[in-house]
Amino acid sequence: MPLRVAIGADHGGFALKNELVSRLTGKYAVTDIGAHTLDPDDDYPDFAVAVAKAVVAGKAERGILVCGSGVGAVIASNKVPGIRACLCHDTYSAHQGVEHDDMNILCLGARVIGVELACELVFAFLDARFSGEERHRRRLGKVLLIEKSALQGNAGGGRR
Repeated sequence: MPLRVAIGADHGGFALKNELVSRLTGKYAVTDIGAHTLDPDDDYPDFAVAVAKAVVAGKAERGILVCGSGVGAVIASNKVPGIRACLCHDTYSAHQGVEHDDMNILCLGARVIGVELACELVFAFLDARFSGEERHRRRLGKVLLIEKSALQGNAGGGRR
């Protein structure tokens, strides 16, 4: 069964998202969350939340978000509990973020990188697997404690 991937973009990432969808379709089970038409007035948080919710709900195992810089997509999607989204513009970070940190959404800046690099990043991200090594599980556990603490209204969470 192919990996299920949700992908979304605002107007800034619209063209790159469409190119990625065409290159991923067939190798992965791709769900295109939108935008489905180019609308210069759309807003990245709408697509970031939709992709993040698809990942958290198990409708997709990984997500890809594209906006102009990628920064807004990271900020918005990381507000959804259970999401570990990262901005990557190099292949090492794209696979290492999954292997060590269990990153589940890759964010890209369409105004920062070109199509070929974006494809390399996406394939590095999608083909990577969380290592499960004890040190990585321990560190991820600490990150999850921070999230849990914040959800309970506490500011801290880190080392205890």
